This record gives sequence, structure tokens and C-alpha cells, in this order.
Amino acid sequence: MNNKPMMSREPMQVWIGFQVFLFPFLSLTTPSGIGFSSLLFLLSALCVPRKAWAALTPHWKEIRWVVAAFWFQFALAIVAFLVRPEAGLDSLDKPSRMLLCLSCLALVLLARPSASTLWWGVVAGSVAALPFVAWQRIVLEVERPGGFLNAITFGDLALVLGLVALTAAIDYRHHTRKALLAGIGALAGLAACMLTGTRGAWVALALAALLFLSYAQLLRSRKVRLLLAGSFALVGAAFFVPATGMQERALQGVDDVQTWVDGGNVFTNVGTRLELWKGAAILIEERPLFGLDRNTVRAEIRRLVEQGTLDPAILSLEHLHNDALQALATGGVFGLAAWIGILAAPFVFFARQMGRGSARRTLGASLPQFAPALAGMLVVLCYFSFGLTEVIFWSLKGSMFYALMVFLLMGFCLAARPARQAKVEQRGN
Repeated sequence: MNNKPMMSREPMQVWIGFQVFLFPFLSLTTPSGIGFSSLLFLLSALCVPRKAWAALTPHWKEIRWVVAAFWFQFALAIVAFLVRPEAGLDSLDKPSRMLLCLSCLALVLLARPSASTLWWGVVAGSVAALPFVAWQRIVLEVERPGGFLNAITFGDLALVLGLVALTAAIDYRHHTRKALLAGIGALAGLAACMLTGTRGAWVALALAALLFLSYAQLLRSRKVRLLLAGSFALVGAAFFVPATGMQERALQGVDDVQTWVDGGNVFTNVGTRLELWKGAAILIEERPLFGLDRNTVRAEIRRLVEQGTLDPAILSLEHLHNDALQALATGGVFGLAAWIGILAAPFVFFARQMGRGSARRTLGASLPQFAPALAGMLVVLCYFSFGLTEVIFWSLKGSMFYALMVFLLMGFCLAARPARQAKVEQRGN
């Protein structure tokens, strides 16, 4: 426990709080904001390595499985490189950088900035993303705008920002002005997502709605219920507005599935995915235990096309458009375990922070870690949903965004809890 007076920690608090704000704010509106933020966190931690490690040590029992999941992913990448050196050193880049995002968790526990630094960064990032992508869609007439990212990744991350902003509004439910501003950020994130035309995000919205409903009994605030109802009503209403293109894309998706099943045109967004999944199933059946390296997967897909087993329409696609299938095809059951681990371990951590049994019933949303824990569960659920029709972890920026957001929210969960509650839960672990 750090017994130093607040004044001695204030410069560190301000500096780390600024970095926490900067990360979500720059994520979608700059070409390298995510990478810049991760580097800044790491360099800051390296300036105070002993203090950063000392801040982590008291919470090791609670964070160990999450850290182990990211370590396992990195270790698997090292083994894969040693066995398949043709994959290149760049195969270690993403898992190593995701693991190093642990630095932001250490810094939050060390400096203990206010959670509002993250909330307002998320709100500002959502609000900034909307006009950015709206300009591309309306003025530049880009059908699928995505800023500095591809449209799918931009839409997915905008949705995450919107849902985390919605959680911030819940956290500010007793402060009308703050809740209103956070609500505006939530609506901006949802609107930015819709403008990209990303259909994969719709599943995430459905799961998010179920998560909010599962904790509805804890959210007795009328303002919160109105905010949740308004946010999801906006998305529902947008489906029937022709200008958004949501209804058209939904009907197109259904038609694409039927066309593929009937043996028709594969060259559609849904048709190419279904054809890729067919090819992935063949490759996984051949090498279920260890899989193949990424380049060999593409070569094998090309071979199946040349044999006439698959349609040539899929040759231009870089990955299998499903995180689970990509993990199985390139890493076998071990790759699948790594993917499940970095999703399941954080989700369980955040779920535990929401309280257990009587604590959940009696304290509920009054728990100080309630909002960051709920936000963390939403982030994990979103990434799981995105991975159903996209390899969201293919993108370095998408992967880094996930790791940074997860570790930051873990830090705010642990920093928010009263000391007595933390000791009781640690004994329970």
C-alpha cells in the first residue's frame, strides 16, 4: 500500500491521467494514435520499473490468469516461430506488444488517476469519430468509410467507444450534466458505427443489450433506463431509415446466404466468407493439432481453388474472416486455446469484480468498480462478436486497442475497490 501523501503523487497522476485520456481520444481520428499510446505507456512504466512492479504485486492473485492468457499467446508465437522460421519475426510483434500493454495496468495502480480520465477520453473519441466518418460518407460519398482504418475495424472500434461511453453515463447517473455528455458520446459512437455499414457489429449490440438487461435490477435509476432505451431505440429506428443502408445490407446478407447455398454467385461479402469457412474446415480437418503458418494457409487455399474445390473469388482475401477458424487453421487447438484465453480470462475477471451473491444484491451498481467492470465485459463481448464474421485480431491496431482497453479497465476496477473488500476477495481467491 502506498502511504505517500497525495501531493507527492500528483505529477504522476496528472501524467498518467493525460495518457489514459489520450488513448481513446486519438484511437479513431489519427493514423497512429493507438500505437503511440501503447508506446507512451510502456516508456512511462520503464521510467519507474520497480514502483510499477510493486503496484502490481498486491493484485497478482486476481490478475494472474489474465496475464497468463496473454503470456500463453506470446509463448505460442515464439514456439511457432522456432518451428516455422519462414513466418518471420513480425509474427512475434503483435502478441508481444499486446502483452506489454500490461504496463498501463501497472501505471493505473501506481498513479491511481480518476476513472473520469478514461470516461472523458472515450466520450471525446466517440464525438470526434462521428464527424470524421460522416464527412467521408456524406461529402466524399465513400460508401464504406473507415477513416485511417478499414471500414469494418473503424465501425467495430466506434461501437466499443460508444458502449463504454454508455457505461460512463451509467457511472454518472447521479450527475445530470455529466450523464448527458456521456450519453451524447454513446450516441455518437453508435452513429459512427452505423455510418460505416459494419454488419458484424449488430451481433455485438444484441449481446450488449442482453448484458445490460442482466444487470437491470441493479440499475434502478430512471435516467439510466431512459438512456439505455433511447440508445438501443436509436439503433432500431435507424434500421428503417433508408439513408443508413442498414435494412438494405441486412436483406442483402440474407440474399447472399441463399445464393451461396443454391450454388450461385460467391463474389459477395457473405458469399466469400462462407466459401472461406468451407476452405478453413478442410484445412483444420487435415491439421487439427498444430495447424499451418499463415502463409501456408493462403497457399493451401490457393491449391483448393486450383483444384476446383473453392471459388477463385476468395483469393484476394487475406484471412478467414472468423477469429476462431483463423486461430484453429494457423495454430491448431493451441491457437484456439490462446484466442479463447485472451477473451475468457478478462471476461471472468470483470464478472468477478461485479460482486458475488449477497454483495451483488445489496450493493449492485453502488460498487465503485461496477462501471469499469461492466465496460470491460462489454469490450470482451464486442470482440467475441466481431470475431464471428471478421478476424478483428488480424489488425495490429484492433489487437492493441483491445489489450490497452482491457488492462486499463482492469486497473480502474482494482484501484476503485475499498481496501477491506479487496482483502476479502483476495482471501476468497
